[in-house]
Amino acid sequence: MAKQIQAVRGMNDCLPGDTQVWQKVEHILRETVSSFGYQEIRFPIVESTDLFKRSIGEVTDIVEKEMYTFADRNGDNLTLRPEGTAVCVRAGNENGLLYNQEQRLWYMGPMFRHERPQKGRYRQFHQFGLETFGIASADIDAEVILLTAQLWEAFGISEHVRLELNSLGSNEARAQYRDALIAFLEQHTNVLDEDSKRRMYSNPLRVLDTKNPDIQAILVDAPKLSEHLDIESKEHFENLCERLDAAGVKYTVNEKLVRGLDYYNRTVFEWVTDSLGAQGTVCAGGRYDGLVEQLGGKSTPAVGFAMGLERLVLLLQALECVGDIRRSADVYLAAMGDKASIQAPIIASTLRHDVPGLRVMVHAGGGNFKKQLKRADKSDALVAVIIGEDELEQGVVTIKYLRERKEQVTLELEHAKALLAELINS
Repeated sequence: MAKQIQAVRGMNDCLPGDTQVWQKVEHILRETVSSFGYQEIRFPIVESTDLFKRSIGEVTDIVEKEMYTFADRNGDNLTLRPEGTAVCVRAGNENGLLYNQEQRLWYMGPMFRHERPQKGRYRQFHQFGLETFGIASADIDAEVILLTAQLWEAFGISEHVRLELNSLGSNEARAQYRDALIAFLEQHTNVLDEDSKRRMYSNPLRVLDTKNPDIQAILVDAPKLSEHLDIESKEHFENLCERLDAAGVKYTVNEKLVRGLDYYNRTVFEWVTDSLGAQGTVCAGGRYDGLVEQLGGKSTPAVGFAMGLERLVLLLQALECVGDIRRSADVYLAAMGDKASIQAPIIASTLRHDVPGLRVMVHAGGGNFKKQLKRADKSDALVAVIIGEDELEQGVVTIKYLRERKEQVTLELEHAKALLAELINS
């Protein structure tokens, strides 16, 4: 027997029972962002490696350790996309969507990072992302955050997530703070672990993100980013907070929140939860006004967010907020005899056409009446619709209830349609 081939570690199948949950989650995401006037954009899975080196930063964990990068047959250096923002900016620049324009865009699909697989974090994972372009004022920052708050309400998890905010200021203010932070860290090199020492000069703000309790203890006395903010960034952040207060959105200002990507400036935010253990971030984003220009376009303000769908699904399941999942079939159509078997797909098509939303599974593979009813009973269907040669001659069908203790009924097809419509809408 040939050796069985298995999926690549950290790249998982999504089986039929799970796909129904995913479809419901995706539907809520699409409906919510569409209600705000956002439009979908789709882009390739494979991009030039330089795109991510220039956007994310060469000294970030993603670029240094996690990207799936390879040379194709032409010798071009390509990467499976590890995140969506840079790709969205590339697509916007290339297709003339950004300069002197306002865009509200969303996307959804697989991303790839080579990291140690664990619950809620995989090597192929799925993200939902949203990006806005061309609006510099804090009202769009507020809209993006309010949209995420509406998502939590739609999913029924508002009480289980909390919002953390910070401002990174302008690039100039951030550079001044960077120098002050390095000077502080240099005084405590004896406490820093190897990872923090490596980041101290290349990306010192990431040291603020450390989970090392000894380093966290010394960071209490570190210079604060808020003390180095420029006036415009302070006003921008105050305006954002005022808008969130007016909308009744609760938040905490977390001065250690810096995000892991180099392109952020001013607003950064995370929605976090205590219901998933260590994997607490459900959604994160912020403003990145310099990225469009950094990737070859004209200077364009921008703000957005992304969320991992695996983690969101885990959270919904942990909180039992998935809700009712629609069955794969409402009707199992069983046919007795050759003539009825030939007519069964035609009758099924009539039912699907005349009863919008009705899901009809037609028995296949032959078998006697007992076998077909056994299959019907094992299916998800609410009822079995049975046709035989007698039913064909009389223009009727028999409806047998599979999930309720009700007597089966024989009806003309038009009356059966009305009953089935009532059944799926009840």
